[in-house]
Amino acid sequence: MNSSEFRRRGKEMTDFVADYLDGIEGRQVYPDVQPGYLRSLVPSTAPEEPDAFEDIINDVERIIMPGVTHWHSPYFFAYFPSANSYPAMLADMLCGAIGCIGFSWAASPACTELETVMMDWLGKMLKLPEAFLAGEAGEGGGVIQGSASEATLMALLAARTKVTRRLQAASPGLTQGAIMDKLVAYSSDQVVATLGTTSCCSFDSLLEVGPICNKEDMWLHIDAAYAGSSFICPEFRHLLNGVEFADSFNFNPHKWMLVNFDCSAMWVKKRTDLIGAFKLDPVYLKHSHQDSGLITDYRHWQLPLGRRFRSLKMWFVFRMYGVKGLQAYIRKHVQLAHEFEHLLHQDPRFEICAEVTLGLVCFRLKGSNKLNEALLERINGTKKIHLVPCHLRDKFVLRFAICSRTVESAHVRLAWEHISQLASDLLGAEKE
Repeated sequence: MNSSEFRRRGKEMTDFVADYLDGIEGRQVYPDVQPGYLRSLVPSTAPEEPDAFEDIINDVERIIMPGVTHWHSPYFFAYFPSANSYPAMLADMLCGAIGCIGFSWAASPACTELETVMMDWLGKMLKLPEAFLAGEAGEGGGVIQGSASEATLMALLAARTKVTRRLQAASPGLTQGAIMDKLVAYSSDQVVATLGTTSCCSFDSLLEVGPICNKEDMWLHIDAAYAGSSFICPEFRHLLNGVEFADSFNFNPHKWMLVNFDCSAMWVKKRTDLIGAFKLDPVYLKHSHQDSGLITDYRHWQLPLGRRFRSLKMWFVFRMYGVKGLQAYIRKHVQLAHEFEHLLHQDPRFEICAEVTLGLVCFRLKGSNKLNEALLERINGTKKIHLVPCHLRDKFVLRFAICSRTVESAHVRLAWEHISQLASDLLGAEKE
């Protein structure tokens, strides 16, 4: 494929993507396929000669789409949002074209410097304490990780390295085994200090946990994977109060801030804590500016060596939506969640199982777990909408998460009517 054909095919692909997203509401949200469906539809080996582009595109609809769960359908209410926007897709295209592997400043200066600036932009949008920002000469700063899980692991390993070195300095005679025996990590059943848990979007009290961690000289990592995006809205910023006690903080713009996966934002108060744990300097990665104190080499901030130019997505989205546009998007989702909550309140057969703070509603039929398992099976079996469950203490609970960029009040109301009818059918069948 030369540049001339790329121009033509690129325009066709843009139309294909736009048509897909414009028409996604008409597609069944969850596929009908069985495990192993795809293998029988493709050859057992790669082609010896090139295939035509037209054939590949035709096979996308024939082979791929039947097995796609349409996360961006306005009838997808499962898990949490997976961000999707046209500016982010365009930025991803440019990222692929530039194709740099940004393990060091010298590998592509713009890749490193834009990331540092975008993480400061985002930190200021959240009103993070100044200590988390890189600025001109700060000790902290931000980095884009692949996921919140990755960020949590990075914080855990950095904390382990920091306390190990502290113990070694205090007691040089301690063996590695003796040091490991002294290390303790504290967690709840949600893993770390969490703002917006996956199950029901509950919040730990940082103002209670934080001072204890600081007093005991323990590393405090805060995970706000889903909820963090909402903190750019003044009315939700109080949920982040106490972040000043943390050593590291993370949330996922790729969930609720219109920045496509993967883009997980992580900040640390002292970048040396991360660099000290992961510094890697083989001679072939050395460059003339690395000891100048003026640059960042992000390979020291992450598990992989290589990294994509992910900050382009943030740059495009922040500029094309603006803070006010992003705030309006989040507020709309929250309003839609409260609309669904209101519909539930009007039906005495249902109960709401957790406070509706942001865009998630946890609910169930009043009755047994078995009854609610049967309801969820009917909901997902009809494949008109898609939900996933959780357990809250001993109760089986259905989660209704506002996810799609294109979801409107009409979709929420249709979803409720569908759930209500299936509940009526189920309860009627139980009486027979």
